[in-house]
Amino acid sequence: MRIPTFPRQSTADEAVTERTPVTARRDDSASTTSTLPPVRPTTAPVRPTTAPAGPTNAPVRTTSAPTEAERARAIAEPVAVPAAPAPKARTSFAATLGLILAVAGALLVLSGPLLGYGVGVSGLALVLSLAGVFGTRKRHVAGKSSALIGVLVSIAALVVGVLALAGQLWWLGTDVQTVPEFRTWLDTQFQNRI
Repeated sequence: MRIPTFPRQSTADEAVTERTPVTARRDDSASTTSTLPPVRPTTAPVRPTTAPAGPTNAPVRTTSAPTEAERARAIAEPVAVPAAPAPKARTSFAATLGLILAVAGALLVLSGPLLGYGVGVSGLALVLSLAGVFGTRKRHVAGKSSALIGVLVSIAALVVGVLALAGQLWWLGTDVQTVPEFRTWLDTQFQNRI
């Protein structure tokens, strides 16, 4: 289906103005000089401003060849290349998982009977936290602080766990029930206050 178009109506009062081409700006610096030939001013053809007489009201379109100034401007203007979109920012999964496992390993080490499992979980957390530190070197990956906290907590849990397994800590071991002892201590502290 064809959509009808209507011609532009112009009044007889409009004055026909002569267009002069715009010349390209020339700077004295060597980086902006061009090897294009000099542009000589030319006059653009005058387009008719009144509709032709007759039974049809079809629009009259006149096209002219581009002038030398338009060609020079088209050559001198740089072509804008769209930039590639930046990758979406995200948090490192290894850093987050390393921090979670480091806290879980520290709690297992401090529990007493689950000391051996806590050392293993803390070792896994150390590996994941270090992978998170290396993974956050990219610009669009966040989570460096959580990875560093995971490294520190997992190293502390490993040191305490190994010392407790070696028998160097009298208050922590696999045969010591730290959670019931801590509950008993809390009860004695708050017995008279509550």
